[in-house]
Amino acid sequence: MMTIDILTGFPEIFTGLVNSSILRNAMLADAAEIWVHNLRHYTSDRHGNIDDAPYGGGAGMVLMAQPVWAALDYLSGVREGTPLLIYLSPQGETLKQRRVRDLCGAERLVLLCGHYKDVDGRIFERDVWLEVSVGDYVLSGGEIPAAALADAIVRLLPGVISDPESADSDSFEDGLLDAPYYTRPEEVSGYRVPDAMLTGHHENIRRWRTAQRLSRTKDRRPDLWNAWLASHPDFEEE
Repeated sequence: MMTIDILTGFPEIFTGLVNSSILRNAMLADAAEIWVHNLRHYTSDRHGNIDDAPYGGGAGMVLMAQPVWAALDYLSGVREGTPLLIYLSPQGETLKQRRVRDLCGAERLVLLCGHYKDVDGRIFERDVWLEVSVGDYVLSGGEIPAAALADAIVRLLPGVISDPESADSDSFEDGLLDAPYYTRPEEVSGYRVPDAMLTGHHENIRRWRTAQRLSRTKDRRPDLWNAWLASHPDFEEE
């Protein structure tokens, strides 16, 4: 079972996320334990503060090192094994599906959510952290990225999704975007399901979906398309 400990100053953000959908399924399936820790419970500040003004001046506040270290030290005493420490940061590596796959093999993850201008740089001097970004934009804090990362990871764990093949065919799993899908009825307001989907011929359906995946990736994500072509030198477009 994977254990994910999330360190945050705003635990209430995770209340609905952890108790619904995939994250809840993962816990009910005993595939993962997800614990949200309030950093304010670990601070030595008598007012419960976990941030302070930066040395050298400047706008914004900085998350203190002390409550983070206190939380990590506590966890090291109640958990077995060495965790992989992940800091959700816009300065980290951009999260890709291959990284998500790699993280699925970890037994323990600790996710640190920043929520201010930055965190005290000494946090990274004491311990080794993997910094991960969910994109080239800035959010108010790392809570939403941490939830997104946890969701991406646990949905790949055995027993979480009822049909594992569904995850295997998702976008990015093999470098391509996924094909469009349709359900009943066959026609809605004059819009019909493509004929290929109605034939019941599995090979024709597979070929149609493959063609859709290729064309979608080429049109929507030229970067992914070029990378896929580079890894498939024998591919010839029809």
